[in-house]
Amino acid sequence: MALKVLIVDDDFINRKLLSTLLKKNPSVTEILEAENGSDALDKLKKDPTIDLILLDIMMPVVDGIEFLKIFRSNMANSHIPVIVLSTDDTRKTEVFDNGANDFLRKPVKEDILYAKIEQWT
Repeated sequence: MALKVLIVDDDFINRKLLSTLLKKNPSVTEILEAENGSDALDKLKKDPTIDLILLDIMMPVVDGIEFLKIFRSNMANSHIPVIVLSTDDTRKTEVFDNGANDFLRKPVKEDILYAKIEQWT
């Protein structure tokens, strides 16, 4: 399986750590990065072949919750699974209410991330 994953996180180090984990997964063949929800929405409009989104909640410009609202209601490819990654467990209900498929607590463990990727793709 050849997967294209979009990482959406305003923190450069978090994006690089996730990218490093994903590169070890043989199913993942391409990794795209976005610094915020607005950047992610632009990338999703331009590239309909993205298979999975890893989404942070706390970001400037368009945060994760606002991204979910826009993505799930207005995008042609809104069926793509979204896994939210956050240190804030208190927003779990909110992310699920707005269309997230799953939730992982940061820091993300490699084996758990791989299991979620397999589950949702």
